[in-house]
Amino acid sequence: MLKNSKLSKILLLTIILISFLTPRIFADDTNEVLDDNSTINKQIVETIETSSNDVSLPDINSRAAVVIDRSTNRILYGKKENEKCKMASTTKIMTSLVIIENCNLDETIEVSKKAAGTGGSRLGLKTNDKITIRDLLYGLMLCSGNDTAVALAEHLGGNIEGFAEIMNNRAKELGFENTHFVTPHGLDADEHYTTAYELAKLANTALNNETFIKIVGTKNYTVTINGQPKNITNTNELLGNLAGVYGVKTGFTNGANRCLVTSCKRNNLDIICVVLGADTKKFRTKDSIKLIEYTFKTFTPVDIQRLVDEKFEEWKKENLDCFEIIKGQNQNVELKINPLEFETIPINNNCIKDIKIVIDCKQILEAPIWENTCLGKIEVYAGNELITSCDILLNCNIQKKNITNYFVEIIKGLKTSFASF
Repeated sequence: MLKNSKLSKILLLTIILISFLTPRIFADDTNEVLDDNSTINKQIVETIETSSNDVSLPDINSRAAVVIDRSTNRILYGKKENEKCKMASTTKIMTSLVIIENCNLDETIEVSKKAAGTGGSRLGLKTNDKITIRDLLYGLMLCSGNDTAVALAEHLGGNIEGFAEIMNNRAKELGFENTHFVTPHGLDADEHYTTAYELAKLANTALNNETFIKIVGTKNYTVTINGQPKNITNTNELLGNLAGVYGVKTGFTNGANRCLVTSCKRNNLDIICVVLGADTKKFRTKDSIKLIEYTFKTFTPVDIQRLVDEKFEEWKKENLDCFEIIKGQNQNVELKINPLEFETIPINNNCIKDIKIVIDCKQILEAPIWENTCLGKIEVYAGNELITSCDILLNCNIQKKNITNYFVEIIKGLKTSFASF
């Protein structure tokens, strides 16, 4: 009996030891106590005050980070933004996007044993639970449910592998070269990775979808499981606490560390901030705030199209009479420019006064020349950086002289000669 007692104690101690030594893997922060608003606001105020007079590049803890302008995908800040990284539950941005694009969100599905048994952060689904796809999406993006991720993956892809194929095909459609998905939830896997920049562009694509933007901008929501209500809260600590923030997604695994994708809009500047690999949740929050505040302090959207149009009109007034059309039936040149890809571009405040527009156009031409022939280029520089360009095009047809034209010119020449006697 004593022997059995000793064995029981040894077994119990072994189990306890294993539980402490085994790494804890979560797909997000929902297994932790959520910070209350006062704690978050205090951290936000402290971070903003610390960096309020500092216009230099922020010093951040995160392994990789990027800030992009939503209208142009232009990088406003980058730190190892093209380096492959694990991304934890920010994976669920793609999961959500492909589900929204391919499913009837009002359809009710039944939860499988596999989905119900998925660990990490959870909505709390059980085998055979019935829930709509829409509510699964809220559980996916607000409380980062791994169980909801698997349920959704099985519904659309048949299984996790089939769903990963759908995710990867969508990534290819978006032109991503350094992103690959293995799971719908983001638990660590060797071949599951992205970059800060491609993740930001993914979020930008998803945010063009009204359903997605509504979900990720929701602070609290009530899902219905088997007809019973359940309240859930968004894990995004900046949503509702930092001015202008309206999404997107948190993430955490042992391999990825702390991750956060944030969308924020103030006045005419709309940005996405991504931090990957922060050591702690506090660093993740501080890094995101630093980068967001730096961006709005440092960049101003400039109407580049207007500047180019004004400069081009001035240039035409000074130069249209200087064109020579060899063998042309006339010397009247009409020009136009292609619209810029983006009318407004955020420019570093230190470079706005140094915006330079360079016009290079051929002025000696040989007929025939047809409408839309490219004659030159306009390039726009902010400091030494080329920020955009467009082509200068002929806006008319200029025919080559024929025998009749030459005959008419000879007659005119003779008339002029006789008139001079």
